[in-house]
Amino acid sequence: MTESDTIVEALDARVRRRNERREFFSRAFGAAALTTAGAVALSRSGPARAQAVTDADILNFALNLEYLEAQFYSFAATGEGLPQSMLGGMSQQGAVNGGRRVDFQDPVVAQYAREIAGDERAHVTFLREQLASAAVAQPAIDISATPTSAFSGAARAAGLIGTGETFDPYANDQNFLLGAFIFEDVGVSAYKGAAALITNKTYLEAAAGIMAVEAYHAAILRTTLYSKGVETPMIRDSVQKISDARDSLDGRDDRDQGISPVEDDNDELMSNVALVDDNALAFGRTTAQVLNIVYLNNAAATMGGFFPAGVNGTIRSSAAN
Repeated sequence: MTESDTIVEALDARVRRRNERREFFSRAFGAAALTTAGAVALSRSGPARAQAVTDADILNFALNLEYLEAQFYSFAATGEGLPQSMLGGMSQQGAVNGGRRVDFQDPVVAQYAREIAGDERAHVTFLREQLASAAVAQPAIDISATPTSAFSGAARAAGLIGTGETFDPYANDQNFLLGAFIFEDVGVSAYKGAAALITNKTYLEAAAGIMAVEAYHAAILRTTLYSKGVETPMIRDSVQKISDARDSLDGRDDRDQGISPVEDDNDELMSNVALVDDNALAFGRTTAQVLNIVYLNNAAATMGGFFPAGVNGTIRSSAAN
């Protein structure tokens, strides 16, 4: 048995251990409930545009994001993606372009990668189980490392690389952390934004549980980057540039934050690990704003970036910012 097989088995065992904790939600969720969930008004790019969506639509939107994260972390941690049995469903199933194992030099970062990979894999399993036959298939995903890849596009937009250059998130520990930072905070804001749209309390509790775990992941990344930035200030500068790039995509508000130290009320420096507003609350993004970031486009679009053919499901369009 190879080391990769051993890691994959460990991740599978972790998922099995969580099955008992998911039983409550499995009983509460059901295909019939999902298809009859109450409709809500989902804001797009402004109050004049709205579309009625169901709780199932919202969960499927989240499932698209979980496919992306699970594939990236699985490849980075184990060298292998999700099995075929976890990818099928409604809509056109797409392939994953790119992805490979990172040769981690810091064992702690490697352990973080394995933990997050297991969590994201569990999230995909959980959402697919609850959506049952209503679950969308994995869309086409680009997590490759080429001059024209989504990661390179995001890094170029942030000013980390120049024209024709490649950003490789699998090259080393630092690049992996920066690559993960591109969309990890976005997942937290996506679940926060969706909270107001979910009508069923059981679904809302499940989404809140996933959001909490995504926030833990974001905190792991932000803390690790903050710590490594003490000796290598360029890391904090790179994080700030990625944050600025996300802000440039999702609208005119300047809410996103990097990790550079800030001053408290006593003019003393404090860390900026938690991404919060003035009330120390996590902020939310609309589905359209989330798609602006993962499509790498501040205009209205239905595909691009990490999802070259778009996401699957009813919610597909980014906003015109």
